[in-house]
Amino acid sequence: MYARRRHLYFAMMGTCLGLFVLAWAVVRLWSVPAAVGMCLFAMLIPPVAAIVANRRGPDDRWWDDPSGDPKSDEWWDELDGKKRH
Repeated sequence: MYARRRHLYFAMMGTCLGLFVLAWAVVRLWSVPAAVGMCLFAMLIPPVAAIVANRRGPDDRWWDDPSGDPKSDEWWDELDGKKRH
C-alpha cells in the first residue's frame, strides 16, 4: 500500500512540475492566459498529492495499533509509558 501511494504522489508531483515547465517554456509563446491557467491548476496538485500520500489504508498499522506480537506490543507500551494489564 505504501509503495502505491508513494508512486501516485511522485506521479502527481511530476505532473505538477511538468505543467509549470510546459506552461512557461511552450504555452506562453501562444497564450499567456493559458499558461497562467495551467500554473493555477498545477498549484492545486501538491496539497492533493500530500493528502493522497498520507491517507491511511485499510491494512496500514498506525503507531497506537497493536501489532499482534505480544513481545513487541509490550516493548512499545513500555516506551510509550502505558501499563499493560
